[in-house]
Amino acid sequence: MSPARLRVSFLLLATLATLTYLVGGGVIWQAAGIVALLLYLMTLKGQLTRMAKGLLCAAGVLTLLALWRSPTPGQLLFEASGRFAFFATFVVALSMLRLPAYRSRLVRRCGQSMLLQPPSRRYPILSLGSALFGIILNIGVLNLFAAMIEKSNTLSAAQGRAWVREARQRRMMLALLRGFSLAPLISPMGIGVAVVLSSLPQVTWLQLAPYILGAAALIFMAGWAVDYFTGPHPPANKTYVTPSLRPLAQFSVLLIGIVALVFSIAWLLELRLPIAALLGAPTGALLWLAWQRRRLGFGGLPAAVTAVHRQLPWLLTPSANEIVVLGAAGYLGHVCVGLVDTQQLAPLLAVLGPLGAFNAVLAMLMVVGLAQIGVNPIVTVTLLVGLLPTLGIEGLTPALIGASLMVGWALALMSSPMTASMLILSRFTGVPATRIGYRWNGRFLIAVIPLLALWFGWSPF
Repeated sequence: MSPARLRVSFLLLATLATLTYLVGGGVIWQAAGIVALLLYLMTLKGQLTRMAKGLLCAAGVLTLLALWRSPTPGQLLFEASGRFAFFATFVVALSMLRLPAYRSRLVRRCGQSMLLQPPSRRYPILSLGSALFGIILNIGVLNLFAAMIEKSNTLSAAQGRAWVREARQRRMMLALLRGFSLAPLISPMGIGVAVVLSSLPQVTWLQLAPYILGAAALIFMAGWAVDYFTGPHPPANKTYVTPSLRPLAQFSVLLIGIVALVFSIAWLLELRLPIAALLGAPTGALLWLAWQRRRLGFGGLPAAVTAVHRQLPWLLTPSANEIVVLGAAGYLGHVCVGLVDTQQLAPLLAVLGPLGAFNAVLAMLMVVGLAQIGVNPIVTVTLLVGLLPTLGIEGLTPALIGASLMVGWALALMSSPMTASMLILSRFTGVPATRIGYRWNGRFLIAVIPLLALWFGWSPF
């Protein structure tokens, strides 16, 4: 067995054991998942980025601190390891959707249709489209669409005008970035929802929805307005034929079907939404693959299963850093919350208590601010979503806390030059990440942050 296949086998064993525990219970399954996860992590030598290694080292240091300070270190570390395994399972489950998406002609047709829209319609369609594709492709949508943008945005397409080409590049890349950053807000099976709902068991997605969908609408409208007013607006080519948006409508129907499948599983099996997503995403991916291979007989299901088996190493190997970063952040957050004595937070409560619901705005800004100095939003959100509810601040409901942190996460993806999303766009455009985050996106951030502060500070919900 090749090292890649062995690595994936450990990861799949951890995923299946963790999923069995989450659906049916049984601590033995959780323990098996943790052991398999440890074996998987041991095979990642030389595969991890500096950030992933740093988080693993921080997890090791905090583990030693828990062994020293916690009255029940075994239970605390076992539960934290279970959180690590849960987030690893979540990444694997959602990654399954990328397999049929990357091989789909519908996806390529959608991309071409969105990019070839006239300037007046390009921003809203590209932004909404990248948000929809981000639900399935995650960060892969940036690689896919950024490559398509650079390929289509030629000097000849701009009729020899270099300034038009540069303006198109800036406007389309910002539409792509902002749309991708909205995916965690609008998707009920996104990673932001999983982090928040797994940390706040008393909160449901329906309680989060008014806050996060309203904030997503504000972000979208502010981005569209800034794009329109900052222009430029070159004369339209009257002989140009606008391509049909029918492929995007077809993809939307497909996406609605997958989301409906997740909600149906949650309702029928009486599961929390993040756990239902762990079942619904692979099932949806398999059905999508089977539909693509339906002419091969038996509804395409045998061919789909064969394709999944063959492509798993290719599919999951690039996810190693994502698994480690997200899982280690969940581990760190759980251990930190377990080590914090809430009585020692009394001075902090005396400062934050009078601010009431406005603390949600401060939490959002903290996620954004720390991201600018390299603290991954996953780490900040995981820590704050565990600590803030323990303070018992009047007017600061768990749903408001979770929603504000998710919005802060989205803003961090749009602004921090140290996030993976910004680095990908910098690689494709040749423009420094700091210029994209602060120069290109500066006016948008100045406009949208006060709007979101008003939304959370005086929300009607």
